[in-house]
Amino acid sequence: MEGVWMFPLLGVLAGVLAGLLGIGGGLVLVGALAWILPLHGVPREGAMHAALASSLASIVLTAASSAYAHHRRGSVLWPTVAWMVPGLLLGGWLGSGLAVYLDDNMLRWIVAGYCFIAGAQMVLGGHAHPEGRGVPAPRGPWMSAAGSVVGAVSAVVGIGGGSMTVPLLVARGVQPVRAVGTSSACGVAIGIASAAGYALHAPPGALPAHAVGYIYLPAAIGVAIASVLAAPWGTRLAHRIGGKALKRVFAGFMILMGIAILASG
Repeated sequence: MEGVWMFPLLGVLAGVLAGLLGIGGGLVLVGALAWILPLHGVPREGAMHAALASSLASIVLTAASSAYAHHRRGSVLWPTVAWMVPGLLLGGWLGSGLAVYLDDNMLRWIVAGYCFIAGAQMVLGGHAHPEGRGVPAPRGPWMSAAGSVVGAVSAVVGIGGGSMTVPLLVARGVQPVRAVGTSSACGVAIGIASAAGYALHAPPGALPAHAVGYIYLPAAIGVAIASVLAAPWGTRLAHRIGGKALKRVFAGFMILMGIAILASG
């Protein structure tokens, strides 16, 4: 258990990113945990699975804290969240079940590739409405269907879904900061379903002591507690940064995380 102080430090960074970018800090957690967990006795062949599972478990509280902070500022589109949640839960459960059967290196390449694609999409994608005012909250069965895809992919790459939910809502004309707030609320459902899947789908004895399935508890708990305290800082930053600047930060962050995850292999 030596070195557990590193997990709360990661939690602070994850919390700030959750509030700022609506991603629950999942990608930075996956990259960092893939490096750190083998130092805590996690087998290298299971390190990527454990990094994904622990990240998703911590995202439940991180995203909840971020969503609450955004809600207080009126930037969560709750009708959109309500339509997406059924699909998010189903997709998160199925995606985690699939990820358990993929090997470590394949998961690493999938996560890194996803980072690059999402970053490029955010830079090259369409522009939002200049102000985002007067745009009704996206809703309907198609949002539930989109939620299932977001949930499944998020479970495989260990994130709260913001890198898909934010661009989706921005493309529908939602103001970027409101897209981030809505994404944070959606991340709670993704984290619950995906973490449960990694815990219950894992083979017996997948990790050493202090683990439930693929969830390494010291990492998940340490990150979650610190991130809850830090998420409001990121939320305040998100409301101070303009929409175009927020998109550039989002895209740059994605590319850097992809490089870091490949390097961890």
